[in-house]
Amino acid sequence: QITLKVGDTDETTDDQNLVIPTAEVVRETIRNLHGEGTNDFSVVVPLELLRQADQIRKIFNIVLGSIAAISLIVGGIGIMNIMLATVTERTREIGIRRALGARRRDIIQQFLTETIVLSGTGGLIGILMGLLTPTAFVGIQWFVDAYVMDRSTGTSDIGRLFSGMEPQIAVWSLPLAFGVSVAIGVIFGTYPARAAARLDPIEALRHE
Repeated sequence: QITLKVGDTDETTDDQNLVIPTAEVVRETIRNLHGEGTNDFSVVVPLELLRQADQIRKIFNIVLGSIAAISLIVGGIGIMNIMLATVTERTREIGIRRALGARRRDIIQQFLTETIVLSGTGGLIGILMGLLTPTAFVGIQWFVDAYVMDRSTGTSDIGRLFSGMEPQIAVWSLPLAFGVSVAIGVIFGTYPARAAARLDPIEALRHE
């Protein structure tokens, strides 16, 4: 029995679009070596394993997407609560600005700018932590090799889990992450900004 493994490419090696054509090439190569009309061999492609791997990958992507969506919503609600508290604390300041001639649009622009700075800073921190992920992963692998490995076998369950895994960061995901962070800030910061702009100047000046 001869087992062939498709080499690493830019795509996943368990993709049927890559494995099946490779199996056809192997089949034709062996047939040419054995002579035309000779079929004393068989090439088996574990399609069921490929389908299971594809299904697991889809489920994994759905779970990660759900976690990301929940995190974004929770973060957006947190930003909205922070800005609402800021509006309450600065009610008198808003009243003074309105009394001095500031328009509602100016108040909205001020608070939206502050929201963008807040969410953008959070996005940059998240990007920095993401860039540090490969380094942290190497540290985890070193810890597993140093302290968790079974000395008798030279392996461990955790070590086998991390074996062959290498975190990769797509360049296009960095500006996308920052843009999503800013967009979440704008979406959830609009309500506090409009609430600040709708404050009555006289009532705002009376606020203690």
